[in-house]
Amino acid sequence: MGIRAVSPPGAAARLTQQVSCAGCAAKIPIQVLQRILGSLPPPPASPRLLVGPETWDDAGVYRMSSTLALVQTVDFFTPMVDDPYDFGAIAAANAVSDVYAMGGIPKLALSIVCYPAEHGDPSTLREIVRGGADTLRRAGVLILGGHSVRDAEMKFGYAVTGEVHPKRIFTNATAKQGDLLVLTKPIGTGILATALKRDALPPSSLRTMTRLMTTLNRAASEAMRAARAHAATDVTGFGLLGHARNVARASRKTIRIWSHAVPYLPGTLELAGAGYTSTGLHSNREAIDPDVAWDPGVAEPVRLALVDPQTSGGLLISIKPSRTDALMRRLARARIKAAIVGEVLPPGRRPLEVAS
Repeated sequence: MGIRAVSPPGAAARLTQQVSCAGCAAKIPIQVLQRILGSLPPPPASPRLLVGPETWDDAGVYRMSSTLALVQTVDFFTPMVDDPYDFGAIAAANAVSDVYAMGGIPKLALSIVCYPAEHGDPSTLREIVRGGADTLRRAGVLILGGHSVRDAEMKFGYAVTGEVHPKRIFTNATAKQGDLLVLTKPIGTGILATALKRDALPPSSLRTMTRLMTTLNRAASEAMRAARAHAATDVTGFGLLGHARNVARASRKTIRIWSHAVPYLPGTLELAGAGYTSTGLHSNREAIDPDVAWDPGVAEPVRLALVDPQTSGGLLISIKPSRTDALMRRLARARIKAAIVGEVLPPGRRPLEVAS
């Protein structure tokens, strides 16, 4: 494992050095959100609200007509890479991912900018915005405007509106017993981002991580729609197990993850074992551990990686076994190196099981 050189004296501060948390690791811990949101009254009942906040799904869905529903989501965070353009591109790819996870097509976006205006370099912000705009243009999304505020720590992202047919929505609540689980991107971005922040990530690993996070989930979404999958979620700040738990709870099933089958970014397990873990990772683990039946043979670095907060992660797709080959072929044609990582079981004592 190589070591990146520290920035030379007098060099501009790297983006990851200007913030306390990187990317989706900056999310408020799920156990805190549950206490806060659980105290609120439920939203007013509406026959047009097809997917609301009850199941912790990736986005809300509101029916406009018999053939059109709107998919609404918002996502923004702090830098997890030092290149401003790449940061903007990652933020955009991450923001539209929620729409793809619902089986929708993103159409419109509003930008969200928090920036240290007094001492920040305007050219840095210009590159962040340019990276996001280029990625949304590639996704076919129109930027309608946005809002900016002064902030000691920079943050960037988008509120995104997409469209989907009301009868073709993918949710996290419709996984079926016997389904297999397909993951479309390797995990480990949070651990690698932590290593980058501490000057311990080789340039080759940074390039691989950046390429992964700037890759849209559009082709994966198209493949799962064509293969008639049952359910889906995208894997982001709550980690693979956190999002799998949401699927298990919403679908009233138990999900078993085969840890040996999960793809990890190069260096993830070595870095996890060396202590390159974020506060967000440990918050995830604290929240998720009571709901997981761990196989004793699952090594500690693997346990850490499975709860690692992901930024612009892949889709976790629940699909009937007889349709899995068709899905994997479609993903392969799109040059997506997906993996079958688990199965959906009848409800058990805990919503999650992790096999070695």
